[in-house]
Amino acid sequence: MILSDLRHYLEGRPQSTLAEMALHFRADPEALRGMLEVWIRKGKVEKRLATASCGSHCSHCDPLAAEIYRWNEGRAEEIASFGPICRR
Repeated sequence: MILSDLRHYLEGRPQSTLAEMALHFRADPEALRGMLEVWIRKGKVEKRLATASCGSHCSHCDPLAAEIYRWNEGRAEEIASFGPICRR
């Protein structure tokens, strides 16, 4: 997998968790985080956490599912509505 594969994946969906990407690409989450950081530094990807406590306190959520990423380019109007979520 290369950076452009990750870009195309994120461009094709509103948002994705680290767990979903690891499953899709059959890749180590830490390797994906490194690639996502490249896009974050360029301002193309935004990282959010499901909530401040998800994945760290209650242990109901998978920590990999608490990291949510989305492609920013061309979505300025949608980003304003992208807020925290939690399934618990």
